[in-house]
Amino acid sequence: MTTGKRRTGDDEARTRGGGLLGGLIDLVEKLNELAETGRELSGQREFTSTIQGEKLKGVVGFNVKMGLGDESVSVEPFGNIKRDRDSGKTVVQEIREPLVDVIEEDDHALVLAEMPGITAEDVRIEVQDDVLTINAERGDKKYRKEILLPESYPREKMVVSCNYGILEIKCFR
Repeated sequence: MTTGKRRTGDDEARTRGGGLLGGLIDLVEKLNELAETGRELSGQREFTSTIQGEKLKGVVGFNVKMGLGDESVSVEPFGNIKRDRDSGKTVVQEIREPLVDVIEEDDHALVLAEMPGITAEDVRIEVQDDVLTINAERGDKKYRKEILLPESYPREKMVVSCNYGILEIKCFR
């Protein structure tokens, strides 16, 4: 006589390594956890490939945020892999789009951007009205991102620092 719990399809999918089904099940469970706790979920994949003799390094990722008491969901993709709107083909771009957070504080807005391999000296920022543009380049690492700020901030009142690839821009009124 066999004793023990009967395994469901979900359990079997995880036991076999899960594949696509296991990955989707894990994603749904994480999204449910996000909805209950008001946290965030992110994922990132990197790959290197050679196409027509050219070595390409690709990065693709996402960040999903859900807030407590707020039904809105924010999904932000990042990386250097994009779908070309005209052809529908996937393209690996030379410039990466970093993962960015904008946090509104009492006296300033804080912009945080993940840009591994970059120092403060490698960063150029421009502001036009309420749009902040970040450009950074060091060796083969190239990043660019346009960010909509909560309001317009003067460039001369922005303080930029970068530690261990995390760019921090404090925007004061």
